[in-house]
Amino acid sequence: MNRVLIVEDEEHIARGLRFNLEAEGYSVEVAGTAKGALQRLLQNKEHFDVLVLDVMLPDKDGFSVARELRTSQNYVPVLMLTARGRPEDVLQGFDAGADDYLPKPFDLDILIARIGGLLRRKNWLQTTQMPPTPPVESSDTFSFGGKVVDFQKLQLTAGSRTIQLTLMEAELLRYLIKNGGRPVSRKEILEDVWNLREDTDTRAIDNFIVRLRRHIEAEPSTPRHLLTVRGLGYQFVPNPQEK
Repeated sequence: MNRVLIVEDEEHIARGLRFNLEAEGYSVEVAGTAKGALQRLLQNKEHFDVLVLDVMLPDKDGFSVARELRTSQNYVPVLMLTARGRPEDVLQGFDAGADDYLPKPFDLDILIARIGGLLRRKNWLQTTQMPPTPPVESSDTFSFGGKVVDFQKLQLTAGSRTIQLTLMEAELLRYLIKNGGRPVSRKEILEDVWNLREDTDTRAIDNFIVRLRRHIEAEPSTPRHLLTVRGLGYQFVPNPQEK
């Protein structure tokens, strides 16, 4: 039975979610504060299959909770609930490490479907075999510059080092690789990767690029794979020419 932790301080919402998710066959626990959720997940090392995380909590916001989990290498799938439906807030959630978001008020059937989608992805990751050796390029793996990115495992391997990517980091990297060789505008990234409108603040995209460069570049300050195209966006170069 899949375990779901609901982090929600409004009791009537938490009670309703718990009742309906248990009716769907889930085992459900509730935490009313960020501190309580982090204690169960990080200190007590309790296992949950999905975290339903409200942004507005009394002691610490959901963005901080998601970021702290990822920093501690806890990659439980996170569905973030937010009453702040601005695109900037959605991007902030993804930037913090959330895997999906749902604006309040939400349709219960959609929430249940989103949880099911996160669980399917989690199960796919657990059943996927290690990348073949030597690595080959497929829809799920891509090799470049002595590195291999596995999009199902959400992992980037460079020599003996393996980096765990968030879902959104992996999706952005996949998009850049797919469009390798041509500049990709911030507008395209917003619309094609995050399904957001072009008038959204693009600083979150730049933050993602900075993080990806730390992962894939030997010298992030002088990138060779992930280049800035001034006034437009970014371009992925799988095989940069030697200087």
